[in-house]
Amino acid sequence: MSLFVPETRFGIWFLGTEVWVEHVLERALDNLEELIEDRKPSYPLIIDVGCGMGRSIELLRQRFAPQRIIGADIDSEMLDLASARVANSDLEVNFIQTTSSQLPIDDQTIDLVFCHQTFHHLVDQNAAIREFYRILKPGGLLLFAESTRAFIHSWAIRHLFRHPMDVQKTANEYLSLIKEAGFRVPPRSVSYPYLWWSRGDLGIMEHWFGRRPPEGHEETLLNLVAIRDPGPTG
Repeated sequence: MSLFVPETRFGIWFLGTEVWVEHVLERALDNLEELIEDRKPSYPLIIDVGCGMGRSIELLRQRFAPQRIIGADIDSEMLDLASARVANSDLEVNFIQTTSSQLPIDDQTIDLVFCHQTFHHLVDQNAAIREFYRILKPGGLLLFAESTRAFIHSWAIRHLFRHPMDVQKTANEYLSLIKEAGFRVPPRSVSYPYLWWSRGDLGIMEHWFGRRPPEGHEETLLNLVAIRDPGPTG
């Protein structure tokens, strides 16, 4: 059984656009930074799971001052593009070809896991979240930004992208999954953005006609910062 559902040609093209960087990646990072409690000046070792073309590598460097970044992705062509993107950087960046549910990383060695719009591609999400917990140091952070089932099952996404549809979760289900893996998620470290591109009407009703989204709408995005606290034995 495949552990990962590859992206469509349209999806690969879109991930290389500035629209993706500005309206999806940077917006998520802006929000995630606001959700961090007791932020440290530096997170020395970061892993970007599902790093794709490496568009996030420099952004992570600017925001979290790492000494080293590991970029993990299952797609070798994506990793080649990511490697070329950082070829002239003086930051130590290593790339590994792997799925997020089977990370060749030692226990409790990572300071920060960045998982942005990757989880909904994974078939074995339970294994992946256990891996994130395993590799993080006590006190380490998981920065998790994900689209929910409502968005992934929407008509536009079904037609333009490819995902394992039977594993998609609601925001509450993702939150429960992360907590059940052992993470602590402070209430102030959870956000539910309802960005225009995640709505069924692409925000047209609000931007053109001034109609605010209805209260009680199903959440389309989840951003959170989870903490790997020491276990019972420390």
